[in-house]
Amino acid sequence: MASASTAPASAPPAVAEARRPRSRTVPTWVWALPPIAVLGVVFLYPLGLVVQESLAPGAYADVFASASFRDALVTTVWLAVGATVGCLVLGFVLALIVAFVPFPGAKAVSRFIDVFLSFPSFLITLALLFVYGTVGMANGLWTGATGAAEGPFHFLTTPWGVLLAEITYFTPFVMRPLLAAFSQLDTAQLEVASSLGARPARIVRKVILPEALPALAAGGSLVLVMCLNEFGIVLFTGAKGVTTLPMLVYSKAILESDYAAACVVAVVNVAISVGLYAVYRVVSKRAGA
Repeated sequence: MASASTAPASAPPAVAEARRPRSRTVPTWVWALPPIAVLGVVFLYPLGLVVQESLAPGAYADVFASASFRDALVTTVWLAVGATVGCLVLGFVLALIVAFVPFPGAKAVSRFIDVFLSFPSFLITLALLFVYGTVGMANGLWTGATGAAEGPFHFLTTPWGVLLAEITYFTPFVMRPLLAAFSQLDTAQLEVASSLGARPARIVRKVILPEALPALAAGGSLVLVMCLNEFGIVLFTGAKGVTTLPMLVYSKAILESDYAAACVVAVVNVAISVGLYAVYRVVSKRAGA
């Protein structure tokens, strides 16, 4: 009589799974702690101190009642809006030329725009001072040709000089998204419109401009936010009587040591900037940027 072989019964799947060594995985939220800690120490904590300092008794009432704050707010808004409008108009025209008018070096100009975006704002202002400053090239040529004691160009020390410098510096920030939008434009539409006898101005108005509106909105929103916070251009032009909100913060904190008032102005400036940045993000998302 043959003896029956007894094979060990295999363990149930649940038991086998339980016996396997489990790999220890770090929870996802743990990886978020280091960047949150750095953000809190570097940004949120100082911002909290600014907000806390601005809550000094009567600080907001005193600042809002002061004529200097109201003047700085109005100056900041009209300079930012004026510079944004100028950048939109100039940027649209220059982007049209670079994208649709064939000329030698068009690609080099397009690449230079990318490099220009990395320039600091004070460098552009310094270049304008060399050309149109009191002892700049333009005034030097005028005095050399006429023998006059001084030249006629003194607008850089006025609000118009600040406006010119901001338009000069921020126009490429409008051109960059426009050039990207123009590169995706179907040239067949332009050829059809041209073959039907449409003039260039009508083609721009009816075909190109509608396609460029999202990029114009995105670039204009970004320029508006940056102009509201621009400090270097106003400082380097030395414009007398031109006090923006960032300049008022500098004046209150550094020159007058009135830190409570400086923090109030800073909080107002941050609130306006964050609100406009939210608008910029919405516009950029709709534009596909």
